Amino acid sequence: MEFSNPPMLASIEPAEARGQVMLDQWTDFFVMVGGGAAGLAGLIFVAISINPERIVRNTTHKNRAINMLSGFSAIFMACSLALLGGQYLPALGFEWLLLWGIATFIFVRGYVVAIKAGMSSIGLTGPRLAGGTMCYLAEVAGAILLILGRGVGLYIAALGTIVLFAFLISGAWLLIIGIYEEPARG
Repeated sequence: MEFSNPPMLASIEPAEARGQVMLDQWTDFFVMVGGGAAGLAGLIFVAISINPERIVRNTTHKNRAINMLSGFSAIFMACSLALLGGQYLPALGFEWLLLWGIATFIFVRGYVVAIKAGMSSIGLTGPRLAGGTMCYLAEVAGAILLILGRGVGLYIAALGTIVLFAFLISGAWLLIIGIYEEPARG
């Protein structure tokens, strides 16, 4: 069999080399994680609405609630952006860089404000701040790699998201514990 059009064969190259990646293999991951994040954000919102006065009065609880909602919302938005069709890696990377840059700022700022306020020390530890910040920075690093056209950025961001999920869920638990331990101290 003879190939009459050799240049056509030359055009077959890895998707990553063309600055795009086949996100089909990631669809299930983004649907599962995005749906989970949306559901958990809704549960956090319901939990907050049960005791809004305690949360608003306490700077630690208020900032923890903001961090949980913004974290789960950022994960949902990142997954939604990844599911948009026909995107190139750099476009997704820029979207994620903006999203995760804002989310990182909200997380670090909220934590610092809560520590300075000193109203509730439950879960306000250096290791939690460092661990959560590392998760957000993994998202930022993944976004930068995507901007550079490197598919490995998806793996780094996915690992950051999985670990961030654990931090956010434990943060939600700390919020609930903090709300109910507050009256016992007063």
